Amino acid sequence: MPDKSNLILPHGGYRKLRSFRCAEAVYDATAVFCDRFVDRRSRTYDQMVQAARSGVQNIAEGSMASATSKKTELKLTSVARASLEELLLDYQDFLRQRGQRLWDKDSPEALAVRRSLEPDPNIFRTANAEVAANTLVCLINQASFLLGRQIRALEQQFVEHGGFTERLYDVRAKERGKSDGSDTSDASDRSDSSDGPSPPPLCPRCGKPMVRRVARQGARVGQPFWGCSAYPECSGTRAAQSHNGFITRPAGGLG
Repeated sequence: MPDKSNLILPHGGYRKLRSFRCAEAVYDATAVFCDRFVDRRSRTYDQMVQAARSGVQNIAEGSMASATSKKTELKLTSVARASLEELLLDYQDFLRQRGQRLWDKDSPEALAVRRSLEPDPNIFRTANAEVAANTLVCLINQASFLLGRQIRALEQQFVEHGGFTERLYDVRAKERGKSDGSDTSDASDRSDSSDGPSPPPLCPRCGKPMVRRVARQGARVGQPFWGCSAYPECSGTRAAQSHNGFITRPAGGLG
């Protein structure tokens, strides 16, 4: 059986992320803030609470999706950050429209908030609207900073280790090598053997090994061609030799 630890990498664990804890604090505080200072019947109430919730839920969903899709994790983490940016504008609008002060990022009040990732939730139940809104502005900026750093780390992980499709191919290739008794440690040995099969060609686009396929549509339906093993992420093709010895061209894409 394939080594599953190589295929499904560790995932989840989002509750340990500083970005998640900060976003969760923003969500809880926003619920209290809106109950105190925003009309429950207004559209703004629903939009602010939903934006705060989206910041939390998308971090969690992305963390779980990372088991099989780094692309999905990146996308959802970015959505979480965008939702918090929307919420940030709501709090800034709240202060501006009421003529209240927006704390400078280097003000003593803002620095005090930044020193604590999770301020006392009672602040939002007792403080006035200006203090509560400014405290939330600081928290949202902190969560956005953490998410930005998290997104850059995810991008680097993808560049260095690839995604699920690549791991899937690697595990499958190793398993097939075991089942047919072939030695996959050095493909050049097989190419030098006169009685062994030649190794598949490499994709002209991404350099991965190719797989022999048969066109299922188009003018050359039924004819063989080489298609990239990383399809659908890569649609590279090469000409293949049919059973009668003639060279055939790919039928305009993978069939």
